[in-house]
Amino acid sequence: PLGNYFAKRGIALKDFCAGVTTPMHFGAPREEHWATRRAAGLFDFSFMACFELTGRGVLDYLNAVQTRDARFLSSGGIAYTLLCRDDGSVFNDATLWCHEPGKWWLFTGRRADRDHLEDFASRFDVSLVDRSVRSAVLAVQGSRSLEVLKTGALDLGALRYFQFMPATLFGCACHVARIGYSGETGYEVVAQAGEATTLWESLVIAGRPLGLRECGFEAMNSLRIEAGHILFTHELSFRVTPYELGLSRLVSQHRKDYRGAAALKRLRWQTPPRKLVGLLLGPKRSFPASSVRADLPLAAATAVATSACYSPLFERDLGLGYVAWSEGYPGALVRLEDSSIARVARLPFYDPPKVLPRG
Repeated sequence: PLGNYFAKRGIALKDFCAGVTTPMHFGAPREEHWATRRAAGLFDFSFMACFELTGRGVLDYLNAVQTRDARFLSSGGIAYTLLCRDDGSVFNDATLWCHEPGKWWLFTGRRADRDHLEDFASRFDVSLVDRSVRSAVLAVQGSRSLEVLKTGALDLGALRYFQFMPATLFGCACHVARIGYSGETGYEVVAQAGEATTLWESLVIAGRPLGLRECGFEAMNSLRIEAGHILFTHELSFRVTPYELGLSRLVSQHRKDYRGAAALKRLRWQTPPRKLVGLLLGPKRSFPASSVRADLPLAAATAVATSACYSPLFERDLGLGYVAWSEGYPGALVRLEDSSIARVARLPFYDPPKVLPRG
């Protein structure tokens, strides 16, 4: 919904698929990154797919199509979840929003997921409506994000992490969720597509005195890598299981009625072949041969970097990638496909008050 608005401003856009874009940057990506870490950043997440699910069989459908037990999610709650294939590999990650027992939203990062979801829905008494083209998703991230939203006469003080509520922001009816992708306190605003431009400009004007900046994909990419978050076009570019992703907490082990459950149950006690880790990257031979000791395993092409960025916070190149399970401990030296050397690091790199475990 904001594509034409950004194009008229001459903003460089990143294509996710035909007709679906998001800004690459509005200025220097490093400055946008620091604005989010220190104050607030405004991002356009309208490339995301939003599916509304209703009907008598909606709960049965949800418990079959994704890995979390939807019965325990109350109205106004959000759950981070996974959509799996029959072999237990992850098709995509998603967020599940409960409006009421008979009405849910399912957000993914890919519009084409509609085919996967509709095919499965045919087995249940459920109605699936694609709201993607009718919705705009604006993300306000950073330590001052709540202050920015309060300038629009919003009272979100009681909104807890992974909760959402209906609200009116700068005269626009919307839903506001306390979630994010940056590692900072943040919110996502879901509004009608026709009000996206008004809402964007209102947030920019109101947030500028608080240090808010318009931000693009490049800044969000470095923010999410520092925070250890996956991106479906990168970390899910080939078949991996929740165990390889370090997301076993999202798998309901006591249920066997969801897609991929049988395979995941078999794999539960097996050592996965690889593991998603943080990577400290550098130029080729960034670690001299003398530093590669016999007690620091160096495997031949045992690592694949799936994401990389320059981190303004750590002032070095960081990445996410997969290494052989036996090499997946912090400090191990691994060889990438281009023959460069990387050091395995704990994820997330950046985790201010959350103290590592993910909710």
